[in-house]
Amino acid sequence: MTTNLPITIPLSKGKLLLSTFGAFAFVAIGFWFVLVPPSRTGSSVESTFLMVLGLVAILFFGGIALLIIRKLFDPRPGLIINEEGLTDNSGGLSAGQILWQDIEDISVLQIQRQRLMLILVKNPQDYIDRQSNGWKRKLMAMNYRQYGTPLSISTNGLKITFAELVEILKHHLATFHQKTR
Repeated sequence: MTTNLPITIPLSKGKLLLSTFGAFAFVAIGFWFVLVPPSRTGSSVESTFLMVLGLVAILFFGGIALLIIRKLFDPRPGLIINEEGLTDNSGGLSAGQILWQDIEDISVLQIQRQRLMLILVKNPQDYIDRQSNGWKRKLMAMNYRQYGTPLSISTNGLKITFAELVEILKHHLATFHQKTR
């Protein structure tokens, strides 16, 4: 484990490219549902449902694909860990700078096969309010209501394993708390 600060973790262009292909696959399925809705019974209700589902898939996964493509061309590192805290640029809901003094704990959440690090902070509303993008602010508020924090980090787009990043962040958080006691 690297303990010398600062630690710079780049974005993984390979992981991002694979995610882009996955998102486009779901967009293609969405178009298939809209243009040629499969129907076993010939029911118009079923066809309408599949058409609506296709439109939702196109919009949702198309939006995700655009966010990922934007990240592919982002020259900034995905995560920077330094004496002050961490600067998150890892995904679509990146929070920017998160100070060690604000972090109370780091926990792990698993949803299906997706693992997220939840960054529990003393002042969650401050992190929500400082977002200039209204959609991002709403999504962070939704995360706060559902998980108790607006801040989460995934390694899906980072050149590091999930276990390594959890270990590094917990180590530096503990070191910070020991220094400030």
